[in-house]
Amino acid sequence: MSKIIEAMLQELREESAIMRRVLERVPSNQLTWKPHGKSMSLGELALHVAMIPGNLSKLAQLDEFDAGKANFAPASPKTLDEVLSGHDQGVREAETILSGMTDQAAAGDWRLLVNGKPIFTKPRTEVLRSIMLNHWYHHRGQLSVYLRLLDVPVPVIYGRSADENPFAGL
Repeated sequence: MSKIIEAMLQELREESAIMRRVLERVPSNQLTWKPHGKSMSLGELALHVAMIPGNLSKLAQLDEFDAGKANFAPASPKTLDEVLSGHDQGVREAETILSGMTDQAAAGDWRLLVNGKPIFTKPRTEVLRSIMLNHWYHHRGQLSVYLRLLDVPVPVIYGRSADENPFAGL
């Protein structure tokens, strides 16, 4: 296994615990709430966040993906348990896919197309970094803002939040 994939796996494991902590704060009675008409609902965003590692690691197994043929309509979960189990399953799938990736596959090119037109070609490891992990963190940030707007205590992500201080009493 390449050192880059090995490091990515370690990061995925560490970040998945943080991500689950944020997802557990989602109020199950507010899944349809939206901060704005153009925004995803809380439930849609939470499920999207939950599914990113599994969905995007599956895409990274391909040599190319045509976004023009994809359905990007967010799914609406009915329960918070659906979100949490989606997260756990997606992380397991991503771990399995990354663990089984050869050095050759990791270094290989991956292409993004839109309706057959090439948008970019990048090494698969760059795609995993930007589209799987960075995309995941971006949406976690959005989700933490949703929680704040709903007056839900925001958990510790990398350090203290306005609601929790892991360093208090040290």
